[in-house]
Amino acid sequence: MQTVEREFKLKESVLSAHPVSDAMRSAVQAQLEALEQKHDVTVLFACESGSRGWGFASPDSDYDVRFVYVHRLPWYLRTRSGRDVIELPVSAELDVSGWELRKALQLMQASNPVLLEWLRSPVVYCSVAAWVPRLRELALQSFSPVRGYHHYLSMARKTMKNHLRADSEVVKYKKYFYALRPLLAARWIRELGGVPPMRFAELATALLHDADLLAELNALLAVKMRAGEAATSAPWPRIQAFLQAELALAEQYAPQAKPLSAELVQATDAFLLDAVAHFNTQ
Repeated sequence: MQTVEREFKLKESVLSAHPVSDAMRSAVQAQLEALEQKHDVTVLFACESGSRGWGFASPDSDYDVRFVYVHRLPWYLRTRSGRDVIELPVSAELDVSGWELRKALQLMQASNPVLLEWLRSPVVYCSVAAWVPRLRELALQSFSPVRGYHHYLSMARKTMKNHLRADSEVVKYKKYFYALRPLLAARWIRELGGVPPMRFAELATALLHDADLLAELNALLAVKMRAGEAATSAPWPRIQAFLQAELALAEQYAPQAKPLSAELVQATDAFLLDAVAHFNTQ
């Protein structure tokens, strides 16, 4: 599997980088293989879900590895449900956790946007070719603009309330992006419809057209990508003002509901049955 590009994406107006070395990729894949053996499961899909997937990692950012897995048949035939999450002890460098497939599908049907983000990550460690495209299509069909919009709006509102208040004298660089990315994802739903991309640069390039704002945003990105995760500075006025205005706009919008069809529920159930049967006959 090829190493993800470390260079900035020149075709876009917003800086982006997804640094994963060959050595780290091998280390992650070894961890996934070890947990498959330990828990007797099959990993269907694994990716980066944090700042390295979003495209604005700092040099000391950890690796947020997320995955979806299938158990052996006896696990599904017990009267009491078993634990449906696998989490490895968090280290200074690696944060690895995954959802069992049935749990992932249940959250998908509830329009939890997180699984969709995983499936659209630009940094992929494992993807079973015969199954992941089908899972991705089900996730796209299950997307709810209402729940997705409110998920992103809530993330942005919380970050701004706790870390980016108007009277803040010092801010962490990364907190700007923890508010910018969900606000732009909400704007994507509001203006373009459908599922917003995971990559911050794709969101910003498509939605932002103010040259001065983009220049300040790129300057902040360049500093963020060189500084440590805990690095701080005085507030950036243009970005601070944009966030306040964008949050106010976002809170005025009411997205239209999209009901989950019975056919989609049946297709999701069929996928779970097919996957469990397949990975128990290998």
